[in-house]
Amino acid sequence: MYEGVVQDLIDELGHLPGIGPKSAQRIAFHLLATDPADIARLQDVLGKVREGVQFCEICGNVSEQQQCRICRDARRDTSKICVVEEPKDVLAVERTREFKGRYHVLGGALDPLSGIGPDQLRIRELLARIGGEEVTEVIIATDPNTEGEATATYLVRMLRDFPGLAVTRLASGLPMGGDLEFADELTLGRALSGRRAL
Repeated sequence: MYEGVVQDLIDELGHLPGIGPKSAQRIAFHLLATDPADIARLQDVLGKVREGVQFCEICGNVSEQQQCRICRDARRDTSKICVVEEPKDVLAVERTREFKGRYHVLGGALDPLSGIGPDQLRIRELLARIGGEEVTEVIIATDPNTEGEATATYLVRMLRDFPGLAVTRLASGLPMGGDLEFADELTLGRALSGRRAL
């Protein structure tokens, strides 16, 4: 343990996702050795993020305006909505350059053990969008883990009553360049059940 503010910095950095105690310590000592002008820029950016970033009133993505750039883009296909857990997932789908529709960010996934139920997610807003817009397909792109699967199952149940609405789920299976012998049973089972004709 270090003294005073140095330990406080390490502790605060350790609360960030993906940062363990060793990484927090390395970052803290890097910051201590960094030029004061660089630290000032970092402080400035952190302040601007807190004050200037909001969530899109339509989809829930991060934005500097009331609507994000995707929702403002008139060229996007409004009949398709891709449902993701977090704003970072929007960027992941956008990098593929395959999806030209709109998004809906839930703000997490169902996790009863952590106290996250349907009321803590943006599910009501999704249902309102589908009821009020000309949506023909909802693509569920939640993470392929226990919480993501539970969320997808819940959404399918909620969306099945909308007439003419196709509800699809991202395919999952084997990664390109992977070997069958190294695939876990769940991934291989998903690849088998999701097989398609050639």
